Amino acid sequence: MDLGIAGKTALVCASSKGLGRGCAEALAAAGVNLILNARGAEALDATAVEIHAAHGGISVAAVAADITTEEGREAVLEAAGDIDILVTNAGGPPPGMWSDWTRDDFIAALDANMLTPIALMKACLPGMIDRGWGRVVNITSQSVKAPIPVLGLSNSARAGLTGYVAGTARQVAKHGVTINNLLPGSHATDRRASLDRAIAERQGIPVEEATKQVWAEIPSGRYGTAEEFGATCAFMCSQHAGFMVGQNVLLDGGNVNATL
Repeated sequence: MDLGIAGKTALVCASSKGLGRGCAEALAAAGVNLILNARGAEALDATAVEIHAAHGGISVAAVAADITTEEGREAVLEAAGDIDILVTNAGGPPPGMWSDWTRDDFIAALDANMLTPIALMKACLPGMIDRGWGRVVNITSQSVKAPIPVLGLSNSARAGLTGYVAGTARQVAKHGVTINNLLPGSHATDRRASLDRAIAERQGIPVEEATKQVWAEIPSGRYGTAEEFGATCAFMCSQHAGFMVGQNVLLDGGNVNATL
C-alpha cells in the first residue's frame, strides 16, 4: 500500500534502536525524510547511516540530545525545521512499589513521559496547522489501558498524556492534523531482553525458559517485533489515517483482556 507520505519530514524520538527505530525504518520505507533523535550519539549515527543506505532517495539527519530537557528539545527542533510527522517516544521510569516514590520521582516521570511529548506537540502543531496537514503518534504503553502495579510512575505520567491528547486531538483535527497514541505491549527489544534476564536470574532458570513463561501469558504466544510496530506507526502517519483522531491503539498480542 502506498501510504501517500513520500517527501514528508518526520521527527522520530528515541529512534536509535527498539520500537523507535522500527518506526523510523517504516517511515523511511514510505519515502519520508527523517530527523532521528536519541541521547547516545554513536548508536544514533550508526542507525542513521544504516537507514539511509537501506532507503535511497531520502534524507536522514541525526541529532543526539536528551529530548526530555528544554535544551535538548531546542537543539532537535532547530535542526529539524518544518516537521510534518512527529513520533514521540521515551523510556519509562523505573518500577517499584507505591511507597517507594517521592515527589521528585513523579516530577521526573512527568517530565519524560508527559511534559516532553506535550512540549514537542506545542512546538510542532502550529506549523502543521498552517500547512493544513500533520500527524502525531505518541508511543505510550499498554498500561494506559490496563495499569501495571509496579509501574505506578509510568501509569500516572502516560495517563496524563493520554488525557491531554484526548482534548487536543479534537481541537486540531479540523486543520488536517491528527494526534493518536500507539500502545505497545511486550516486544522483542533490548529492554524486554533485559527483563527476561532478570526473571531468569531471580528464578535460577535459563533465559529461554523465562521468555517462554512470559509468552505463555500473551494470547499470540510471542513477543511483537519492532518491524510490525513500525508498520502500524507508519500507517497511523499515512494519508489513509486522516479520520483517526485521538485514539489509543493497542499493539500487545491480545495481552490486555478488555472488550473496549
